[in-house]
Amino acid sequence: METQSPLHKLINHFKNKRGQIYTASFFSILNKVFDIAPPLLIGLAVDTVVKQEDSFLAGMGVSDKVEQIYILGFLTFVIWALESLFEYLLKLWWRGLAQEVQHDLRMEAYDHLQNLHISFYQDNNSGNLATILNDDINQLERFLDVGANDIIQTLTTVVSIGGIFFYLSPQIALLSLTPVPFILWGSFYFQKKVQPRYQNVRSEAGLLASMLVNNIAGMMTIKSYVAQKFEYDRLEKQSNQYAKANKDAIRVSSSFSPIIRMAVLCGFLFTLIIGGIDVLDGKLEVGSYSVLIFLVQRLLWPLTRLGETFDLYQRSMASTSRVMELIETEVKVTDGGKELQEFKGAVEFSGINFKYDEEDNTGLKDINLKIDEGQTIALVGPTGSGKSTMLKLLQRFYDPQTGAVNFDGHNIRDLKQNSLRSHIGFVSQETYLFHGSVLENIIYGSQGASEVDAMRAAKLAEAHDFIELLPNGYQTIVGERGQKLSGGQRQRIAIARAILKDPKLFIFDEATSAIDNETEAAIQRSLKTITKGRTTVMVAHRLSTIIHADQICVLNEGKIEQRGTHEELIAQEGLYKALWNVQTGAV
Repeated sequence: METQSPLHKLINHFKNKRGQIYTASFFSILNKVFDIAPPLLIGLAVDTVVKQEDSFLAGMGVSDKVEQIYILGFLTFVIWALESLFEYLLKLWWRGLAQEVQHDLRMEAYDHLQNLHISFYQDNNSGNLATILNDDINQLERFLDVGANDIIQTLTTVVSIGGIFFYLSPQIALLSLTPVPFILWGSFYFQKKVQPRYQNVRSEAGLLASMLVNNIAGMMTIKSYVAQKFEYDRLEKQSNQYAKANKDAIRVSSSFSPIIRMAVLCGFLFTLIIGGIDVLDGKLEVGSYSVLIFLVQRLLWPLTRLGETFDLYQRSMASTSRVMELIETEVKVTDGGKELQEFKGAVEFSGINFKYDEEDNTGLKDINLKIDEGQTIALVGPTGSGKSTMLKLLQRFYDPQTGAVNFDGHNIRDLKQNSLRSHIGFVSQETYLFHGSVLENIIYGSQGASEVDAMRAAKLAEAHDFIELLPNGYQTIVGERGQKLSGGQRQRIAIARAILKDPKLFIFDEATSAIDNETEAAIQRSLKTITKGRTTVMVAHRLSTIIHADQICVLNEGKIEQRGTHEELIAQEGLYKALWNVQTGAV
């Protein structure tokens, strides 16, 4: 099956914009038609002054010489006014279209990005994705702003002026237009040469952006390890790679215009010399010769801009290719059709087998676990035993290869993902706060909540007291990723955010890992209150935080090795007792 070009993909993707494209193109054509009319008026003016009573206008019935001049003046005013009007309209429509396309494409790409598999984000760096959504789409906007109009007007110029040339002098027309096929052939030749180079430019730009984003986010670590010089050298190397890729593309694209100029010169010389000889021999009128001289410049000189236009086109197509590739990325976890209107809290893992990829030897193996509504279940075990993987399956970030996760008897594959997750309150080990106020971060996901509601949730999360001591209380800006707060403060705000959501299922993934012992004890008291009547699944390394759980499942190498209450598990030999003895200092 033949692969479509980025341009074809783009045109097919925006079929609903074809009416706007046709209208904008129509204004471009009319603007160019009136733009090439002044040389005709110049020819008429020369014809009127030289031939007077025998001029073209006299042949049209206007015998008075002064009246002929007035008519020329009136026609000049009308033509310039119409040219200006259509220039305004073409810019209005093309630029308006550019803004709509870049907005629609960015939002569609971002929406698709939100629906992609979690593993996609592990395989693709955030800086490169940001470059696609921002800079790559802006490249397309620049082409629609300027380049599309240039191409249409160049074609209009060739057709219109070519017709006039053949009408006035077929011989001169053939000679003057001889360079045009070579110019067009050269344009496509250079297009093929420069296309892979601009693809490389966009790729290097993405890598550079990714490095910058990562380094800025990790500046504390860079300074801590005195790695500024190392990172500077690394960034300099990538920046040089980007500059080198750009220079390679520029070297090819820059050679296009000088070559075209020489072809243009040939066309102009043919018109100048042969037309002049024809005038001297009486084969061509002086007015017609004037028209040809002016029109050949209008015809050929704009072709010198084809180099810049194709340069802009290739940049935009390289960017479009990256954007379309993102939009066409397969969504591996697709929505079910059912709404989970009411959720009582019963959860079941039934025959679950899961691994992240074919080479993965870890994952989950034959997991069967039933959680009754209102129960608190704790998952413990060594690092890599599968605890966090079970939480990801609960939220349907992944689908198991075999088996099913059921909510109140419904296979979650059959449910709409937003409907499923609306019943879940999740607090992760790596707490993420958005740049904004404390209040905005607490009500995130519960946007209709009031400040009073947020305060109530903060009190339950043992966060209210420290928030009140912040410079602006609940209106204090937390900084990017919440960097202005301590790890424990960020985690308590995240817990308040989950509490405010009022879910039927709480999921805590090491939710108290960054909290001091005193605060942990306070949060444990709060959790006993907020989890009453709600199903709760907790992952913890610190076993002291989960001794109150109704059931503890001990995972090892992807399997449930033990299960029971805290008292039951420490009463028997096994992994749980060994972990408990290590943490309590019993061994």
